[in-house]
Amino acid sequence: MGKKNKDSARGGVIAVNKRARFDYHIDERMEAGIVLQGWEVKSLRDGRIQFGESYALLKDGEAFLFGAQITPLISASTHVVADKMRNRKLLLHKAELNRLIGAVERKGYTVVPLSLYWKGPHVKVELGLAKGKKEHDKRDTEKERDWQRDKARIMRERNK
Repeated sequence: MGKKNKDSARGGVIAVNKRARFDYHIDERMEAGIVLQGWEVKSLRDGRIQFGESYALLKDGEAFLFGAQITPLISASTHVVADKMRNRKLLLHKAELNRLIGAVERKGYTVVPLSLYWKGPHVKVELGLAKGKKEHDKRDTEKERDWQRDKARIMRERNK
């Protein structure tokens, strides 16, 4: 039998943007490929990414990921100039791009990266079509999260 893929042993998820779910109402999700260099893939395997401040931008009929910081490994190749904050192109079908551009320009949506994960040997980005939450919506989210935590605590204590 062949070797087990060490990436599948990690569950496939590289990074999750938890802040996006707190700041935005996610209406629609889609998967996009991402253009990476070799040293970036090696760094992702090692988990060296900061994904929380990243966002997707649509310009000239293409999608780009801004603000994702992939820190190069110390053992990265010496002939490659590693720019950890470079903008990375997102790979989407033309119809998906047109739908995203229409939603952003006409309906006031934002495209937010939600997670980065392995799908086979490829790295994929889950994008969300989102609208920003107001301050009171964020307070409601916090209240609901606190209530769920308290409810679980009460149930654990009752079942002892």
